[in-house]
Amino acid sequence: MNAAVRAVVRTAIRLGAQPYAVMEGWAGAVAGGEGIRPLGWDSVGSVLQRGGTVIGTARSAEFREWEGQRDAARNLLEHGIDRLVVIGGDGSLTGTDEFRTNWPALLADLVERGEITAETAQAHPVLMVAGIVGSIDNDLVGADMTIGTDSALHRILEAIDDISSTAASHQRTFIVEVMGRHCGYLALMAAVAGGCDYVLVPELPPGQGWEADMCAKLQAGRDAGRRESMVIVAEGATDRSGNRITADDVKQVLADRLGEDARVTILGHVQRGGRPSAYDRWMSTLLGCAAARELVTMDAGAEPVIIAERHNRIRRLPMMEQVKATRAVKDLVRAQDYEAAVEARGSSFASMLKVFETMSTPPTSTPPTSTPPHQHQTLPGGVSRPGPGERPSRVAIIHAGGLAPGMNTAARAAVRLGLDHSFTMLGIFGGFPGLLDGNVRELTWADVEGWVGDGGAQLGTRREVPTVEQLYALGRAIESHEIDALLVIGGFNAYLAAHRLVTERTRYPAFQIPIVCVPASIDNNLPGSELSIGTDTALNNAVAALDAVKLSAAASHRCFVAEVMGRRCGYLALMSGLAAGAEQVYLHEDGLTLSQLAQDSARMVDSFRSGRSLYLVVRNERASANYTTGVLARIFTEEGQGLYDVREAVIGHLQQGGNPTPFDRIMATKLVAAALELLAAELGGGTAGASYIGLIGGKVDHRPLERMTDELDQDNRRPLHQWWTGLRPAIELVSIHEGVLGPEQVPDFGQAADQAAQG
Repeated sequence: MNAAVRAVVRTAIRLGAQPYAVMEGWAGAVAGGEGIRPLGWDSVGSVLQRGGTVIGTARSAEFREWEGQRDAARNLLEHGIDRLVVIGGDGSLTGTDEFRTNWPALLADLVERGEITAETAQAHPVLMVAGIVGSIDNDLVGADMTIGTDSALHRILEAIDDISSTAASHQRTFIVEVMGRHCGYLALMAAVAGGCDYVLVPELPPGQGWEADMCAKLQAGRDAGRRESMVIVAEGATDRSGNRITADDVKQVLADRLGEDARVTILGHVQRGGRPSAYDRWMSTLLGCAAARELVTMDAGAEPVIIAERHNRIRRLPMMEQVKATRAVKDLVRAQDYEAAVEARGSSFASMLKVFETMSTPPTSTPPTSTPPHQHQTLPGGVSRPGPGERPSRVAIIHAGGLAPGMNTAARAAVRLGLDHSFTMLGIFGGFPGLLDGNVRELTWADVEGWVGDGGAQLGTRREVPTVEQLYALGRAIESHEIDALLVIGGFNAYLAAHRLVTERTRYPAFQIPIVCVPASIDNNLPGSELSIGTDTALNNAVAALDAVKLSAAASHRCFVAEVMGRRCGYLALMSGLAAGAEQVYLHEDGLTLSQLAQDSARMVDSFRSGRSLYLVVRNERASANYTTGVLARIFTEEGQGLYDVREAVIGHLQQGGNPTPFDRIMATKLVAAALELLAAELGGGTAGASYIGLIGGKVDHRPLERMTDELDQDNRRPLHQWWTGLRPAIELVSIHEGVLGPEQVPDFGQAADQAAQG
């Protein structure tokens, strides 16, 4: 919420408006006085990394009454306020809409009572409203992610990871209750990302006999090699008769039926606390900028809107239509229309329910590994592959390119979902060099137990792209291991390697197998996907480091020049700059000139002379060959003439380490599930298509691998068109207090990202 408040305040100031804070929710508006305070640029400094909200929030019984709303209207008008950004849940937005509807009558009442003049009422005839949803439940229908959800998932996954190690040590079952009165998003995604065994969500109450089903599933997991069991319960979970199912209820079932002395952990309000994640900072910043721009440009009488993230873009949604749809979900559940309730949560929610069920259920039998003497299918190029009724197709998983957190999550998902497709899953250890050396073995359901939250890559990864001289041996290795399809999970070199195999198919028939590439790179520089597995983890690591760097300068006048990874793709630099509150970000995409440095140095000096104590500059590691991090530090030192000191901070490989974030775990699972569906279609149809898969506009899409170079800037190893470059103006908008902008100078970030993606 603080990131959104900061962005609203600073964007409003840049647009020439005077922002105010209504303290403690509507209680501040009803009370007036100090409950409504003017805010300046520095009023929202150093709040990005803080949890909670610096302007407070509270429920107000008085505001529900006419007299309370009348007091609120009078107090707002004392400051000339008739435009509101409301950050809250559906209750806050519904109350605001009622207030907006009542506004003309409230003003008439105030005029009649002599508390405002008729001229004041005429000057403010309508109340204009833009809403931003702050809800860790992620329950707004029509939005993909609401403010606070990602941070809450971070808290939950940290707890699950910690509990898992304890549970595995003692071979014990844990039941974890998470928030979500009417929405099971947190419970479901935590179960998927945490590698849990069973989940109970409000939208899909379990059927009769669920107790036996749960116990059988947990027992099957233990029989398959799991040392612990984990059940996730949403606080609003019920059975189909509407009776609540609590964590204690589940504990009792396990005691009665399995003799398990399970342990219960209720996470409670710890899910709302702590530092916000990188996503909750940069996305909330964009939402706040868009909301302020919306209000300044809004026509009197315009319907209120919600500014929301939808399909990885900032969009405007009709407020009350979305609130009504959100509130309808619990009515659908009450009417036992569970299919419609799940559908209302979006296609991703429904698909992840199915994926979780598959991945948490051990296979009941082991597919045969010998090849029956049946006819083989012959593919173009004379390649022979088992046909229907023969041995299961053998699908190999390989990593290539640099390490990306989430590779283990992806490999685990591939094995478990692949087994559900009746594939024999093979792991290639050590990338393409490992395949040449014969480091290939079959992977079972139990082999990947515990991989879901591990950093690193159990299969290993190598950056080498097979040379022309190695292609024959590579083809022989594919044939000798009877590999029928290849799932390539990795970075830029992984894509180059897969592309080489495809372009050499006419010379090497062994490459006539289905191939799918899944993006995994902290650089976020891969074609066909707006986000890569590992990027979110790297971003959070970078932002945590930048927070620490800023804190180290709290008692001094200091400029920090921080270098983040990304090679020639500036995604990490831009987003970490937005999330950490950098004053300046240097990207390879923009280049760097001496005249620009002179201008930036002058601005920095002016800032320190005006009382600033910290100035953060973020530099993409390849922003300039000559203006290195050290050179920038020396330039800024020279220009400062002792006014401030300058320090360098090269964050380095810290960005590749650590366990993957919830976002990366969920995305890895989602992308791999789609990749295996593609492979299954190719194998089932006897074709050998090759694709690279990814998220485009929030939806999973795939494109032909042989055409990959059409959308690549090969010299700079990044896509030709990058959606996030449309967000670059946001840094200056919220970090540089310089002059007043016209509304046309503040971009619509949703449209800007669309245009950047299309070139």
